[in-house]
Parts: sequence; structure tokens; C-alpha cells
Amino acid sequence: MRSARVWAQLLGVEKTVVERVEFDEDQAVLVASVRPGRGQRRRCGICRRRSPGYDQGSGRRRWRALDLGTVQAFVEADAPRVYCPQHGIVVAAVPWARHSAGHTLGFEQTVARLATVCSKTAVTELMRIAWRTVGAVVARVWADTQSRVDLLAGLRRIGIDEISYRKGHKYLLVVVDHDSGRLVWVGKGADQASLAGFFTRLGPQRCAQISHISSDSARWMSEVIAEHCPQAIRGADPYHVVTWATEALDEQRRIAWNIAWNIARGAARGHSRNKSPTGVTKALKDARWALWKNPANLTDRQREQLAWIAKTNPALHRAWALKEGLRTVFAIARRSPTEAVEALDRWISWARRCRLPAFVKLAQRVVRHRDAIVAAIEHGLSNALVESMNTKIRLIVRVAFGFHSAEAIIALAMLSLGGHRPTLPR
Repeated sequence: MRSARVWAQLLGVEKTVVERVEFDEDQAVLVASVRPGRGQRRRCGICRRRSPGYDQGSGRRRWRALDLGTVQAFVEADAPRVYCPQHGIVVAAVPWARHSAGHTLGFEQTVARLATVCSKTAVTELMRIAWRTVGAVVARVWADTQSRVDLLAGLRRIGIDEISYRKGHKYLLVVVDHDSGRLVWVGKGADQASLAGFFTRLGPQRCAQISHISSDSARWMSEVIAEHCPQAIRGADPYHVVTWATEALDEQRRIAWNIAWNIARGAARGHSRNKSPTGVTKALKDARWALWKNPANLTDRQREQLAWIAKTNPALHRAWALKEGLRTVFAIARRSPTEAVEALDRWISWARRCRLPAFVKLAQRVVRHRDAIVAAIEHGLSNALVESMNTKIRLIVRVAFGFHSAEAIIALAMLSLGGHRPTLPR
């Protein structure tokens, strides 16, 4: 094998002619002088179309290649410009790097792969590049992947949810394919404009092919879905519905706590200025975990707390039973959707006459969304897969120790979870 081909293999460049290799003693780096192979010259750097030459540009240029052991390596070549009929005067394309990039394809592929499995700090130390460079490389690799793959093809059943990625009400909108289990789209913001952007990108023809959509029951989300996919069966996520009941239960617990606190203050008025919680108020405060948890997961101490509530505060215990009743509806749905729908209607009747304002209001809310809840029961729709994806996105943000922009998060999340994770060179 010729030495030029050996160096091309070592540097990870293809369709490239290696002219000579030198060691720069001043900078302690290896520099390989190269030129594009046959058929790779005079092409637009953006669209890769053959274009007439314009000038020699600003001279020779270097691209960072993968290290050779402990020595940094660079690829050096001329950077002429061409005139593209579509993009105007641009730097000519080179086969070893992307347009406007300062690194070879193999180097960027390695950085992107590492970024999906470890922190950005580790990537910067291992590859000896800056923090922001990691984000820029990930964005370029994702843009390249996105241009070659249609991620929205063949969608039938999707789940939609929002996720907070930063303090200050910074949200991302996440869309997951229920059939393949992959992340198909992430958009900045959680509002009608962001969701409409997804359906606009999907297009009317593919929107008409969507058969099932799971989501929470936010009004803005339901309105956009009804506008773009009126034929789709929309299911309310069971987790969010049970969360409504948990919130109503917590409201009833706070009412019980306030009543106990006022009684304690009234009894102590005129005798002491001490306003510390009594045993009852402290017990109600400590019992919130027992009220929230599923009965199967309760500790012995928490079972004792529930038994104490049943004896001393029947209204709060009735609220807990209502919460568990709604959760049981979805447990029944796993074995018999018909029985689950009947149980849901019985629960609505019970909640309407329970004399607990929070649950009376909840019953009205459940009635408003009954069709979506029944659809979730009958078709087995839930946002469990989407919630799992949200957890993975949070982990990506946590492992990376933060991002400077939502675009960087989106690029890395799509590379990691979109089914097209970058592979290491060769």
C-alpha cells in the first residue's frame, strides 16, 4: 500500500489525495497537505453542484482531524471560491469536511457520538476543543442527518407533551412515535404556534394519516389538534387525569390543615402566644406522602397515618378514596375497557355528590374531557412513552451540565433519541 493511502486511512479522509505530511515542531502538530480527489473539485460548498471557479479565496486553510495518539493532526489545503447559480460566491466544497466547519467529518462524527453518551465537559477534555464547539458540532451533524432522513414519514400514532428545560418558563414541545418508540420532533416553546409548526411541517396529506394522538388535555393543544387532525382519535393521558385527582386531594388536605390550625389558635388564644403547629396539624402535614402514594407502595407507618385520617377526618379520607377510585378506573382498563368506562361513569356520579368542592369541580372537568378519557381507555392510549422520553431529555441536559440554547438541546436530543445516533468513524 502506498504511503499516501496509509495516511489517508490514518487521517480518516476519503476521496482525498494526500500530497505530503509534515510535523510542525513550533506548534507540535502533524500537518497533512491534501487536495480533493478526481471529481470533487469546483463544487458549491452548500449544494455540491459543479460550479465555475471564482478566485483562490483567502489562501490555504486547516481542518482539525482526529488525533494520532497524543499528537494533534490537521488537514491543510487550498480554499478556492466558486460561483454557484443558486448560492452565489461560496467556498468550494471539500470531501473531508462540512461547509463552514473547521473539523474533518471523522472528527465531528466522533464528537457527536461522544456527546450522546457523556457530558460535554468530558468531550471537551478528551477531544481538546471548546465547550461551545461541542454544541456547534452536534448542530452540524444533526442538520446533516436531518437533511438525509425523513423523520416524519409513516407516522400513525403519536404522543405530544411539553417539558421544561430551563428556569424562567422555558419549554420544549416533544412529539414521539408510539409505534417505533422514537423521538420524531422537538420544538422550542409550548404554545399553539409551536404545535402548529409541527403540523405545518408534517403537511396536510400526512396529517390526514394520523389515527391516534395522546396528550394532556390543555385547551390550546386540543384546539390545534382539532384544526389539523380532526379525524384523529384523541386520548387524554391517564397519568395527567390522575394528577388532577391528586391536586384536588391536596387541596382538601390543605383545607383540613387550615381548620385544625384555626381550632388550635382559638384554643390557645388568651393563654399563650406560641403559634407552633399542634399535633394534629403536624400529623396532617406529614401525611401527604401517605395520601399521594399508591396503596401497594405504602409503608407500615403510612398505613397507620391513613387509618388515623379515616378515624379523625372523614372528609379527607373520602377525598383519598375518590383519588384512588379514579386511579382504579385506569387499572380496570387494562383487563376490560368496557368495565372501565362503566366504572368511570360511576366515579363521576360519586364525585358529583361527595360534598367536597375540589372533587365536585374535578367531576365537572372529567365530564368535559370524558370523550378523550374514554378514547384513552378503549384504545390503550397514554403518554407513558412520552414521559419516558422527557426523562431522557432531562438526563441529557443534566449530564451535559447545561446548554447555551434550546437549539443545542434539540439537536443533541434528536441525535440521541431520534433513532439515528451517530456512529464512530469506520
